[in-house]
Amino acid sequence: MEDEKTLAAARRTHGCGQLTVDQIGQDVVLMGWVQRRRDHGGVIFLDLRDRSGLVQAVLSPDRQPGAFEASQGVRHEYVVAVRGQVSRRPEGTVNPHMSTGEIEILVSEIDILNTSKTPPFYPGEAMDVDEAIRLRYRYLDLRRPEMWEVFTYRHRASMTIREFLDSKGFLEVETPMLTRSTPEGARDYLVPSRVYPGYFFALPQSPQLFKQILMVAGFERYFQFARCFRDEDLRADRQPEFTQIDMEMSFINEDEIMELTEEMLAVLFKKLLGQEVRRPVTRMTYRDAMAGYGSDKPDLRLGMKITDITEFAGKTSCQVFSGAVQAGGVVRGIRVPGAGSLSRRELDELAKLATGWGAKGLAWFVLGESEIRSPLAKLFQNEELQELVSRLDGLPGDLLLFMADREPVVSSVLGQLRLELGERFKLADPDQFSFVWITEFPLFEYNDTEKRFEAMHHPFTAPRSEDLHLLETVPDQVRARAYDIVLNGTEIGGGSIRNHRRDVQDRLFKAIGLAPEEIDQKFGYLLDALDYGAPPHGGIAFGFDRMIMLMLQRETIRDVIAFPKTQSSTCLMTGAPAPVAPKQLDELKIACTLSKKNGGR
Repeated sequence: MEDEKTLAAARRTHGCGQLTVDQIGQDVVLMGWVQRRRDHGGVIFLDLRDRSGLVQAVLSPDRQPGAFEASQGVRHEYVVAVRGQVSRRPEGTVNPHMSTGEIEILVSEIDILNTSKTPPFYPGEAMDVDEAIRLRYRYLDLRRPEMWEVFTYRHRASMTIREFLDSKGFLEVETPMLTRSTPEGARDYLVPSRVYPGYFFALPQSPQLFKQILMVAGFERYFQFARCFRDEDLRADRQPEFTQIDMEMSFINEDEIMELTEEMLAVLFKKLLGQEVRRPVTRMTYRDAMAGYGSDKPDLRLGMKITDITEFAGKTSCQVFSGAVQAGGVVRGIRVPGAGSLSRRELDELAKLATGWGAKGLAWFVLGESEIRSPLAKLFQNEELQELVSRLDGLPGDLLLFMADREPVVSSVLGQLRLELGERFKLADPDQFSFVWITEFPLFEYNDTEKRFEAMHHPFTAPRSEDLHLLETVPDQVRARAYDIVLNGTEIGGGSIRNHRRDVQDRLFKAIGLAPEEIDQKFGYLLDALDYGAPPHGGIAFGFDRMIMLMLQRETIRDVIAFPKTQSSTCLMTGAPAPVAPKQLDELKIACTLSKKNGGR
């Protein structure tokens, strides 16, 4: 029992960052990591850190020579326990940048709980460290106070959402991680079965089918913080595994789902950020979003709405514009406030960007106080130029950009130019949160490679009832009962009303070219469930990591995931993915044909 008398076995009384002047005179036991060690004229100062914060510990040879001697070997990132008395710092030494800056611990006893090698970087010091190094030593990176703040925030967000959904009658239900592959959408991650050689489970891309079956089962309101897996190319806001807030409801319509979603977001943003979410959130059809912003996830903070001048342009004397209209194209433009100061070189760079994105060219007009400068100005009559400026509400000092081409090209390129210019001129307020709903998506999109239609969202989305008669004749004109919610130009959530009738679901499967036997093989269990009194239902799912990233104004979701993968889908800390032992492959009846010599990692 002697060991119980040591400081290492003592009970910690406080967190390092929890102490205040109210504890002055108290004896405390603290445990944590040494962030800094300073030797000032024979007195040693240790900055001791744990999750709650930082406090200064002082060791003096005059007061406690034993503790002072024991601290001689202490270095950065050592784990120590200290016993001492809370004392007010001497006059002139208060640190206003620390929550514990008015006090210090006069140490009477210290125990080294563990040593540390010299770290590749010091978690407690502000410095630029290459992300690859931070991910390789993620356990050190996660010691940084700003990372603790991120994950404290993430925890509070998940608890707030759970409490809200519980108050609205939702049940949290877990769905399987090992399921059946349904190759619609991104690639599946496959898991081989040892018991059934040659057969595979798939990790879920989303709990879509299971949540619909829960509605058939009468649960009525379900939610889950679901882990999802998609084998796809990565971006700053995409990971191969991520967390999704999944919600499904019975006996509900689009308006009710949107209203509940807005209420949840209002509670979340108010509680965590003190920000008001303006309700009702703006709604915009897919067609209007593409025409006005060149994107189905527009960032409304930028302004610069795209203006269609096709009818006017077709009547002008400028053949560049009128010729494109006569050929069945469109002419659209954007006004960039205050960008008339761009040099000719910068304007040429914009044109080069546009052609790189697929445009034939880019027409620009710089508006001066008394003149309009443009290579195309001489092709217009003076009154046509004035009308052109008027159509876009141009003012002196502005830049007007126009494109004349096929509608999809014009929409896409102007949309990308809009984002590029918004970034260059810092038009978006980073502290503003701008939400918008996008509705009435096309139900299908055409796959040029496979020469067939496929579901734009997923094949379980219901068509709008007024478009149902077009399903077999002009499927590209059928609109979906689908909706996305966009925050500052990033989609954070999306959902739809589902098909609850088997006859409609069968028609959708046929529209995307699935044969009856293929339908039964892949989705038979869902269709069987729909035969047993499936209620009308719908739902929405949020990318939780992506939403936290935007709320905290981070550049990448890797900053808000504890153990993320790199841009190339690898884990630098564990070395995954990695080869496995031949015995494991033998048990699974799998032969690996790829070697390091012919292309393996």
